[in-house]
Amino acid sequence: MFSKESLDNLILSKRTVLCVGLDTDPAKIPAHITGTTKQKVMEFNTSIIKATHKYCVAYKINVAFYEALGMEGWQILFHTAEYIKSHYPQHFLIADAKRGDIGNTAERYAKAFYDEMPFDAITLSPYMGIDTVAPFIRRGKFAIVLALTSNTGASDFQLQPMDDGKPLYQKVIEKFSEKFGRDEIMFVTGATHSPMLKSVRSLVPDYYLLIPGVGAQGADYLTTLSNALNASGAGVLINSSREILYASSNDDFEEAAAAAASKYEF
Repeated sequence: MFSKESLDNLILSKRTVLCVGLDTDPAKIPAHITGTTKQKVMEFNTSIIKATHKYCVAYKINVAFYEALGMEGWQILFHTAEYIKSHYPQHFLIADAKRGDIGNTAERYAKAFYDEMPFDAITLSPYMGIDTVAPFIRRGKFAIVLALTSNTGASDFQLQPMDDGKPLYQKVIEKFSEKFGRDEIMFVTGATHSPMLKSVRSLVPDYYLLIPGVGAQGADYLTTLSNALNASGAGVLINSSREILYASSNDDFEEAAAAAASKYEF
């Protein structure tokens, strides 16, 4: 069970806003880890988690990397989530699934990630409106709405002005923050849009922002932090995946991951 207040307290006590992204690619696992694909991915994931848990407050599991492995991938996804929650229950666990459907379909997605798996949050595409998010609103859980993403294609729609001159991402933030509270939703805001982070923060001063784009995608951590922190000194989860997961391809990968993660302390 998480709330904005409990996340604030966790961040301020650990002095980090780091969310480690578990976007595990079997082809990039160090060669000395052997066995079946399931064995290799699980050993790699648990090693990364053991090495980084001191330096982060959250883990984000990118579901696509596990779906791509078929039935075995779903088992790895489940066991990785269970491992985190059984060994490090204080950590916030995000399913990066980017679901975006409505009605019974959305309710089934919520059941899958909240009831059958122990996730605390899930990323959602808001294209179909309020209906896409409502089924994921539960006490102690967070729906994380895509607002201003870090990819170059964000300009195709998200930055386009609406009839009132406001960009679409701003309309998304305003609409969903009017409907749902700060203990119910967060917004994805890419660090690659650094000049706009202050604007986003001003729109939702008390809501959490999940921020990708730092590290391998090129955005600067300290600039991102200064633009996005709220008045309490928290309100931000900065995700880093490749920079930490693949800090080394040798048998020192755990130490290298820990060193990369430790740089996000403040």
